[in-house]
Amino acid sequence: LWVSFMGSDFVEEGRKSGRWLLENYKGQGDVNIVELQGTVGSAPAIDRKKGFEEIIKAQPRFKIIRSQTGDFTRAKGKEVMEAFLKAEGKKINVLYAHNDDMAIGAIQAIEEAGLTPAKDITIISIDAVKGAFEAMIAGKLNVSVECSPLLGPQLMSAVKDIKAGKPVQKRIVTEEGIFPMELAAKEFPKRKY
Repeated sequence: LWVSFMGSDFVEEGRKSGRWLLENYKGQGDVNIVELQGTVGSAPAIDRKKGFEEIIKAQPRFKIIRSQTGDFTRAKGKEVMEAFLKAEGKKINVLYAHNDDMAIGAIQAIEEAGLTPAKDITIISIDAVKGAFEAMIAGKLNVSVECSPLLGPQLMSAVKDIKAGKPVQKRIVTEEGIFPMELAAKEFPKRKY
């Protein structure tokens, strides 16, 4: 009844986050990670957790020490990060947030606790919305993995192929990038969301 499904691969977004961490984290010894999960039971929350854990398990020094839902909201991200900081304090090396909004809320909590976001705590988030680019330009977020809503060009390309009788894949994954802090200022003017 259907020709193709097009959309993001949330597991791969989690993997990209994990790979970026393993390739870019400079500290020695154990790496204590806190995780702000998306809404409980949602596909992005389940899959982003799964993909991230799949990658970091290759290096046992990378450990998730706390993981809780922040409901994909800025306010809840801040509230849960405050609780993480009270419980773990300076033991936290990395924050992995399932979306940019929670990361932005958590950044406020980190600053209010007297720590420097993106320096004292490496911060990885997903979505690559304009607010994340602003945080990266300000030096407060290390990287944002893209989850693009801009399916139009890929969709129309698939439609044209179908009309022309060409085969299309059953699963078309949205084209998405990874944006580290260093690229944020250059990429920001191109952002559409």
